[in-house]
Amino acid sequence: MYYNPVRHITFDALDPYKVAEFWASVTGYTMQEDDVEGDPEILLTTDQPGVPGLLFIRVPDAKSVKNRVHLDISPPTGTRDETVERLVGLGARVLDDQRRPDGTGWVVLADPEGNELCIERSAPERGQG
Repeated sequence: MYYNPVRHITFDALDPYKVAEFWASVTGYTMQEDDVEGDPEILLTTDQPGVPGLLFIRVPDAKSVKNRVHLDISPPTGTRDETVERLVGLGARVLDDQRRPDGTGWVVLADPEGNELCIERSAPERGQG
């Protein structure tokens, strides 16, 4: 079977550096050493083989509609709720809270420029860690 691996997931951004800093905090990915504030594109990568990078490219227009694609984040440690609180402290805002009384569910956040992401239960909360 033939496949084309995903190399990057690309985000349009008014301020690529600011948005990349936020996503580096979300994912633990690292910014390239030569990326600096003001660059028209910023790349975040991980040392894990086969994992696509996150590429942030400057565009002139602000986000105006809901994303058609978003990332679902499952924290490897801690809890979903701790992660939501931490990301809100970094500039995210809650768009939709789907947490249920039994502990299941997720929270839809927006990054500092409005890109959506979901925070799911952590691996330990799902009994996988």
